[in-house]
Amino acid sequence: MEARELSALEDKVARLWPHLDERARRLFAASEARELGRGGISAVSRVCGLSRVTITKGMRELDEPPLPAGRVRRPGAGRPRIEVSDPELVGRLDALVEPLSRGDPESPLRWTSKGTRVLAEELTATGHPVSHETVAQLLRALDYSLQGTRKTVEGKQHPDRDAQFRFINEEVRKALAARRPVISADTKKKELVGNYENAGRKWRRAKDPERVDVHDFPTTEVPRAYPYGIYDLAHNTGFVNIGTDHDTGAFAVASIRGWWRAEGRRLYPRARSLLITADAGGSNGYRLRIWKLKLQEFADEADLTVRVCHFPPGTSKWNKVEHRLFSFISTDWRGEPLRDYETIVRLIARTTTAKGLKVMCRLDHRRYPVGTKVTDAEFATIRLYPNRFHGDWNYAIRPYRRS
Repeated sequence: MEARELSALEDKVARLWPHLDERARRLFAASEARELGRGGISAVSRVCGLSRVTITKGMRELDEPPLPAGRVRRPGAGRPRIEVSDPELVGRLDALVEPLSRGDPESPLRWTSKGTRVLAEELTATGHPVSHETVAQLLRALDYSLQGTRKTVEGKQHPDRDAQFRFINEEVRKALAARRPVISADTKKKELVGNYENAGRKWRRAKDPERVDVHDFPTTEVPRAYPYGIYDLAHNTGFVNIGTDHDTGAFAVASIRGWWRAEGRRLYPRARSLLITADAGGSNGYRLRIWKLKLQEFADEADLTVRVCHFPPGTSKWNKVEHRLFSFISTDWRGEPLRDYETIVRLIARTTTAKGLKVMCRLDHRRYPVGTKVTDAEFATIRLYPNRFHGDWNYAIRPYRRS
């Protein structure tokens, strides 16, 4: 083949090749090889990169009827799909991934990490040779995906669960309509203070992760932070009190008092009552005497009737403060070591959302000893008025200065 012919062929391939699909390239190469005659297959193969076998196949296809539009191979050509050549493979794979519901509960992978390589090795060992890439493709076709766990199982439900939800919803609706303050309150998960790992990721330069301690086993000497949050439903604002001692009923009420002094009395100067929605347990639990005694002290100080509605046991995630405030705080400080209390306050205070959430945060160094007992005589001084519906969950505490 002359150099001029070779150069012309190279130019033609350079212009056309990017615009051709698999079949068109095969037929183009075959046509050029046939036109060149003797030695044409080898010459075209060197220029375009197709094998001699592929070009020879294209020559045969030139003499056959055209394929239907959109096809690059004749029907039935190519390697059969693995599901066709091994009909039992898909069922066997499904049984390995879900052994309890679809397969053998004694599966060897019942307590094994089910990565695609492990699954491929197990299938191959049982007479179904397959690659881990094919296993991944089959799993996606079976509607599997990589997933983590989700906290949705609430345990045994109280028979009045839905009725209490409806009651809370109606009380909140009426209070908001009357422009009375409504807050959702709870303690966020306590955090270790120090150079410890904080779940999540943040943008940093490549290969420059935040360096934290290898071990984060908490001891009594490791300081903790107890964030108690108050979310104002009407104004979409949050207030977080960072405790440094213990999460007690006294601390919970002190946090609410802090919100009232910093925000509440300014936003609701004419308020005569305050509605609090809270969890059934923890430092604001409905059975906690110190919680109610401290609420009486707050009611007297603020001259407010404090009305409380507790969510049924096991339903804390329904509390507004969880997904209107705490979730955004966790997102905002992900991957950021909480090295000291000042860092925690700064990170929480900068939390905001596209819908305008604003958060105030303060540090509380006061002592809140655990195990404080409330005597029957002290408890009897509380002006406690249980509601006719579930008075243990729904009650009001009235101030002494008001008749």
